[in-house]
Amino acid sequence: MNPDLDALKPYPFEKLAALKDEVTPPALSPLALSIGEPRHAPPAAVLEALHRFEGEVARYPATAGLAELRGTITQWATQRYALTPGSLDPERHVLPVNGTREAIFAFVQSALDRTRPAKVAMPNPFYQIYEGATLLAGGEPLYLDCAPENGCLPDLDAVPAATWRDVQLVFVCSPGNPTGAVTPLAEYQKLIALADEYDFLIASDECYSELYLDEAAPPPGLLEACRSLGRDDYRRCLVFHSLSKRSNLPGLRSGFVAGDAGLIAPFKRYRTYHGCAMPLTTQHASIVAWDDEAHVRANRDAYREKFSAVGEILAPVMDFPTPRASFYLWPEVPGGDDEAFARDLFAEEHVTVLPGRYMSRDGAQGNPGAGRVRLALVAELDATVEAAWRIRRFIERRA
Repeated sequence: MNPDLDALKPYPFEKLAALKDEVTPPALSPLALSIGEPRHAPPAAVLEALHRFEGEVARYPATAGLAELRGTITQWATQRYALTPGSLDPERHVLPVNGTREAIFAFVQSALDRTRPAKVAMPNPFYQIYEGATLLAGGEPLYLDCAPENGCLPDLDAVPAATWRDVQLVFVCSPGNPTGAVTPLAEYQKLIALADEYDFLIASDECYSELYLDEAAPPPGLLEACRSLGRDDYRRCLVFHSLSKRSNLPGLRSGFVAGDAGLIAPFKRYRTYHGCAMPLTTQHASIVAWDDEAHVRANRDAYREKFSAVGEILAPVMDFPTPRASFYLWPEVPGGDDEAFARDLFAEEHVTVLPGRYMSRDGAQGNPGAGRVRLALVAELDATVEAAWRIRRFIERRA
């Protein structure tokens, strides 16, 4: 077997399962705020499309996907990010993928050059696929701490020039998982300038882009930053989008990659050999999802209601940054021990949360996730509110 497999770290939920195995919860209904799996109802029109096109399972799909799907994605992205009309070519700049997780992992395998130093910079805390994909591609993770004093964003100015010279790829996650932080347009522009100076690629994971709290302030994206710089070829830049969070369709495994045609073409070649073309039934359902915004606005409304309710319940007992987007809260835990907090909360209230240290790696300043937990407000309102009251009860009992 590939010896690089031994370098993979246990996944956060493996650690969480082991932590919970130590205790027996009380006879209360289980409430999970640990996994970022949307529980809102999928759009009815998408489900209908899946049924209508179910016969398409009898045909092989092409790696490039249906022209209609690529056209719909192009139209959505052009409108969402105010791109220069015609600059995003559905034939050259867009590729459907089976969700961002699969695509991110595959892109790293095809992008890294093992014949020279191959650092991959990523936010810390982070989505562990960035790290695992890097290790299996023979690269070296470079963890950029996301400290609250820097708005929970990586400090690009703190990276020495000598380090940048060994970087081949930089991951951005905006809105951030688990912090909900949004990368400003100016920060994207700074990163693009660094990419030109030091010859690296930028992969922007934007799967939470449509879950924002202020309807008048959608988060900017990497393609938008390219447009603001007159960079209509999107050179060095790729974005990763998904229907999982936007449309409550995590099981559909549908998303897209878009950007630099010089990256899309070899990535398409890699994917042709990899054999991961999106099933045609899924493609037709995805067209329906990308072409409708009404269900996405309703989705945001539901999350706003939960953020408001949970924030009001927990604010007296926990400190957390106010997220601009995503469906996570990232609070500090009383006493500072996130593992003990998660274990004891499960033992006393049958509520599951994810210790922050499980999403981070130790750096010069320690583990940036230690002392915090991730709360995923994905369940319906009543269950989410009940979980928040149990957390508050747990904390007040120990005060």
